[in-house]
Amino acid sequence: MKKLLLPFIVFVIFFIGNYHAVAEIRLPSILGSHMVLQQKSEVNLWGWCAPSENINVKVSWDTTRYVTKGTSGAKWELKIKTPAAGGPFTITINNKTVLEDVMTGEVWICSGQSNMEWSGDQKLKQSLDEAPNATNQKIRFFYVPKTTSDFPQEDVRAGWKVCTPEEMVHFSAIGYFFGKKLQNDLNVPVGLINSNWGGTPAEVWTPKEVIDKDQVLKEASLKLNPSGGWPIIPGSTYHAMIAPLTKFRIAGAIWYQGESNTQNYKSYSHLMAKMIGAWRDAWGYSFPFFYVQIAPFAYGQNFIGALLREQQTACLSIPRTGMVVVHDLVDDVTNIHPVKKMEVANRLASLALADTYGVKGLVYKYPMYRGLVIERNRIRILFDNVPNGLMATAKDLNEFYIAGEDQKFLFASARIEGNTVIVWNKAVKEPVAVRFGFANTTIPNLFSKEGMPVNIFRTDTWEVKTDAVVK
Repeated sequence: MKKLLLPFIVFVIFFIGNYHAVAEIRLPSILGSHMVLQQKSEVNLWGWCAPSENINVKVSWDTTRYVTKGTSGAKWELKIKTPAAGGPFTITINNKTVLEDVMTGEVWICSGQSNMEWSGDQKLKQSLDEAPNATNQKIRFFYVPKTTSDFPQEDVRAGWKVCTPEEMVHFSAIGYFFGKKLQNDLNVPVGLINSNWGGTPAEVWTPKEVIDKDQVLKEASLKLNPSGGWPIIPGSTYHAMIAPLTKFRIAGAIWYQGESNTQNYKSYSHLMAKMIGAWRDAWGYSFPFFYVQIAPFAYGQNFIGALLREQQTACLSIPRTGMVVVHDLVDDVTNIHPVKKMEVANRLASLALADTYGVKGLVYKYPMYRGLVIERNRIRILFDNVPNGLMATAKDLNEFYIAGEDQKFLFASARIEGNTVIVWNKAVKEPVAVRFGFANTTIPNLFSKEGMPVNIFRTDTWEVKTDAVVK
């Protein structure tokens, strides 16, 4: 019996003794060749290995050696310091795993629903026209595939790609044009992480525990309409498409979403505050979050689009956020996917360049309602962000409505006076409230003299009836 056991014992000792030598270090897909690391930062590297395995990392931009040891759970993690924008660099792990063509620059995540997702795959003309000229070694793409999970995941099945015509045509048009402007204006490499899904409400991009702990959000999530085309379970895309990215340092996020929350608009600003807060908690720092106000569209219920846009305006109270207004970029209010993605992207990029990178001389602020003054039978509207006054793109101002205490709004005449607008209707002797552009499909013609569209608003807080549209 002893003779039979001896070879087995020797084999076990040999296997255990050599396990570390044959164990393979594995990295999450977000860490790979062709990636862009956030410049001048302390960034994470992490992965899986044998328990207690020694990890030795060398980077080509300096002589620093970074070391750590695998945990009992067969994981490893360490931080490295990145240089100013540049590359290509290499990162070598244990003299075996080599990440090549690594750049340092600015990294942004591009998320939301279909208006962020739209690309040449949907026959978007701007993407198709741009594709032949899209070769750019300093722009890199990481495309997160659509997937869901009941619990937070640690990895996704994807990889970094260099911007080529073949890759660009499949990537978010807004993401690409945003990145192109940043890359051109800052002259640095740009990494773009595409994580979006058409039709999704914001609840699915918010951690489930955040929704479950908030009675308002939990009740609102139960009102989401089931569909075979996209998920509605809270947290399901966050767990699978955001959580695996949260160790990877980013400069900020851009977001285009809201159309799928028009049915439960009342909780949207509260939801976004919770979602943005959860993302920032997961990343561990308060990165900038810039978003697009939804565009005019012929929804099946009156005012739900305007009410959602009102909620998005309220989101500006969340620290380090910014919103771009796009109602002037819409040609067809029956198309929920406006085709001018490049213009939207450039507005997002101007906001980021000015607000995050401190670029001077850019026009990026939209005129916003500040207050009113009742002047007998007229109301004077006051605005912020109109340093040089207002202008109209037609002879007469449109989309102004005025009401008295009876809450019945009538179409109003309006006249620009410097930085203000005077509004009146002879039938309303004692006006108390004004609405501007406050409907689903309105495209107002009031701008700042710098060409920035005035954000829609209402001065009242009265209940708005969202009856079905009569066809």
